[in-house]
Amino acid sequence: MADILHRIGTPATPDAFYRALTTVEGLAAWWTTDTKVDADGTLVFRFGDLGGFDMKVLETKPNQRVLWEVVDGPSEWIGTTVSFDIKRDGDWTILLFAHAGWREPVEFMSHCSTKWATFLMSLKQLVETGVGAPHPDDVSISNWH
Repeated sequence: MADILHRIGTPATPDAFYRALTTVEGLAAWWTTDTKVDADGTLVFRFGDLGGFDMKVLETKPNQRVLWEVVDGPSEWIGTTVSFDIKRDGDWTILLFAHAGWREPVEFMSHCSTKWATFLMSLKQLVETGVGAPHPDDVSISNWH
């Protein structure tokens, strides 16, 4: 198994991260503007012609942790988990990100690692300034977008 791991910090509050990770408005402001919750509570993220992902929320701990399981999307993603662990460290809030459980470190995983980094910077920008850079306004890194 292989994992994508990232760490970002900000003077913003843990609550700012938590709201951006647990509300449709927050998620749409940093990841993709086409974000919805379906009738059973599954998070539905779409990226135009590129497709999308459906996430089952497994755990939320206010201002501490958000955990999703990928239930639909590219085959490499299905069954993986996406976690956001939030902690305060002095005057900074630290977010530890993991996209865990990849079966093998394929080229698509490398692409996704870079894209996660750009979206996490969008999240950082959102909690610091109120404006993120979600899809379709995100940084394009290759012909996969």
